[in-house]
Amino acid sequence: MWRCYTALMNANTSSGPRRTFVVGTAGHVDHGKSTLVRRLTGIDPDRLQEEKAREMTIDLGFAWLDLPGDISVSVIDVPGHERFIKNMLAGVGGLDAALVVVAADEGPMPQTIEHLAILDLLDITNGIVVITKADLVDTDWLDLVVEETREVLAGTALEAAEIISVSAHTGTGVDELLQLLGRLLEGSEPQGRTGRARMPVDRVFSIAGFGTVVTGTLLGSQISVGDELEILPAKLRVRVRGLQSHNEKVSTAFPGSRTAINLTGIDKDSVQRGDVIAVPGWLQPTRMIDARMRMVQSAPHALAQNDPVDIFVGAAESPAHVTLLDTDRILPGSEGWVQIRLGRDLVVLEGDQFIVRQASPSLTIGGGRVLNAHPRRHRRFRDEVIQELETRETGSPHDKVLQALANGPVNVKAVCETLEVSVEELEATVRDLVESEDVTVLGGASGARFAPTMLLARSSDVRNTGVATSTMLAEFHRQFPMRIGMPREDVRSRTGLANRVFDALINHLTSAGVLVDSGSVLAAHDFEVRLTEEQQRLADSYLSALRQNPVAPPAASAFEVDAELLGALAAKGLLVRMGDNVVYDSDVLEGIKSETLRLIDEQGELTLAQFRDHFGSSRKYAQAVLEYFDQQRITRRVGDVRVRGSA
Repeated sequence: MWRCYTALMNANTSSGPRRTFVVGTAGHVDHGKSTLVRRLTGIDPDRLQEEKAREMTIDLGFAWLDLPGDISVSVIDVPGHERFIKNMLAGVGGLDAALVVVAADEGPMPQTIEHLAILDLLDITNGIVVITKADLVDTDWLDLVVEETREVLAGTALEAAEIISVSAHTGTGVDELLQLLGRLLEGSEPQGRTGRARMPVDRVFSIAGFGTVVTGTLLGSQISVGDELEILPAKLRVRVRGLQSHNEKVSTAFPGSRTAINLTGIDKDSVQRGDVIAVPGWLQPTRMIDARMRMVQSAPHALAQNDPVDIFVGAAESPAHVTLLDTDRILPGSEGWVQIRLGRDLVVLEGDQFIVRQASPSLTIGGGRVLNAHPRRHRRFRDEVIQELETRETGSPHDKVLQALANGPVNVKAVCETLEVSVEELEATVRDLVESEDVTVLGGASGARFAPTMLLARSSDVRNTGVATSTMLAEFHRQFPMRIGMPREDVRSRTGLANRVFDALINHLTSAGVLVDSGSVLAAHDFEVRLTEEQQRLADSYLSALRQNPVAPPAASAFEVDAELLGALAAKGLLVRMGDNVVYDSDVLEGIKSETLRLIDEQGELTLAQFRDHFGSSRKYAQAVLEYFDQQRITRRVGDVRVRGSA
C-alpha cells in the first residue's frame, strides 16, 4: 500500500525536481533481483503477502535511492517467472536503464534470454549486468558465468554493458555497483521528459479516507495538486487531490519520476492497469497502429499475414491481429512494416515502443515502435504507404511536417498533435519551410502570430489548386461568357474542401492575383464580360428606355434582351433586378432612394400609397422597390409603414 500515506500528506512539501531516472530489474526467477534491490535501497520491493510467503516476486515492486550528483533513482523490480511475464511487461516501458541480474550459481537461464530480448526490442541501451550470489561460487566458476553471460548479450542493445559481480548477502561489490550506476546515469539523459503530461497506470488501489490512488512513471510534463486530468480510454475527468514521489508528499510531480496520484471524482473500480492519465482533451484511444516490427531471432516461426498476437505497450495489453504491409511473412530476426489491429481501445503515441507475444504457447516473438497511432486502414503492398511509413520513421522534421499536410491543409494544432511537438517547436520548422517556399500559411497575415488555428498547406498543393481553379473558371467563362463569374459554392463543391479551408485558400489565391472574389461568385483574374456589337446595341437601347420610363420601367423582353445579357448588365452595375421581373436603371434607382429617405426624414415614416402617389408609379412597381429597399436595409418595414433602415 501507499506507505505512511496519512502522515505524509501532512509532511512538508518537496522543494523541486532533481535529475530523476527510472531503472528496472530483469532476469530469471530466483536470481536475486528483489534481494539486490533491497540491499541497494533498503526497501523491500515485495509488497504482497503471497510474495513474502513464496519468496518469489509475482507483481511489480518499487523502491528508490539517491546517488551523488543530485541523481534520484526510481527502481522497478519485475517478476522473473515466465508465468508472470505480463506483469513484467507492465513495468519496463519508459526505463532509462536496466539492471540485468544473473545468478552466479546458475548462469543465464530462459527468462534471462527473454528479458534481454524484451529490453532489446524496447531499445533500452543503458544497463548494467549484475552477477549476483557471487559468494556461492569460486573464481573459476564465476569467470565461466561472466563469459557465458557476455555471449548471451552479444547482438543485443546491451552488448556493451558492463558486468559486475556482487553478493547481496555479504555486501561484496554493492558499493562498486552503486558507483557504476551513478556514472552510467550521470552521463545519460532521462527519457520521456518532453511534451504534455501522461502517465501509464501500472497500479491501482484505495486508501481509507483518501480514496483512489494510481501509480506509474510520469512522462512528458509536470502535474500539480489541483490539476484536472483525464483517464483514458474511458475519458473520465478527475482531479489531483494529492501527489507522492518516492514516498514523499509533493505539490508537483516532475516527468521521469515514479508518481502516486490520489484522485478525486472516481472510484477504484473505474480505473485499471493499462489506463493512461493525461492532460484532458489531448489523447484519443485507438484500435489500430502503424509500426515497424522486428522479430526476435529465437522466434519459433515466421509471422504470417493476419496472425493473432498479444501486444503490450506502456502498462497496457490487448489481443491483436497483424497486417503485413510489404511482405507475406516476417522471418525470425527480420523486420517489416505492419498495421496492428487492436482488440480493444489503447492509448498510445507515435514513438512508443511495444512488445508482441504469441498467445499460445505464451512467448515473446517481436516488438517495435509506433509510427502512427491513428492511421487509416491500409491496403497491402502499396508503395505510397511504405513511403509514408519510412518518412515517419527516419524523415527530418521538415519531411514530417510536409507529410502531415499530404492530405490537404491542416491547422497548426492538428499538426502538433500528429507529430507530438509543441507549437513553439513546430513554428521554427514551419518558418524554415515557408522561407523555402515548401509550405504556405493560409489565412494568416504577414508577420501574424503563429497560432494553433492557423492553416498550413503544402505550397505545391496550393499551386496545383490554383491552377485547377483557374482552369475550372476559364472553362466556365467559355461556356457562359455573359456571366460575371462561377457561383462560389459550385467551385467549393468541385474542390471537395471544407468551408473554412476553402475560404482560406480562396483568400490566398485572391491576394496572389490568381482570381477575383466577388462574394457569391468567383472569376478568373483577367476575365471581363465583353458584349458583341449587337449585344451592346440591344443593351444601349434598353438602358435608354429604362431612363426614359423611371416610374414604369419596360420589360427586357420587349427589347430582345435575354436573361444572359440582363445578368451581365446587372453584374456591371448598370441596372438592378427585383422580384416579378422588375428592372430599374441603377442611376434612376439611386435617385429614388435619395428621395425616399428625404420623405421619411421629413414625415417620420412612409406608406406604400404615399410612395406610389409621390412618384406617380403603380402599386406593382412601388411594392417591388420598397421590398428591395427593405432587403438592402435602406428602409425597414414597421407594420404598414417604412422607416429608415440600418444601411
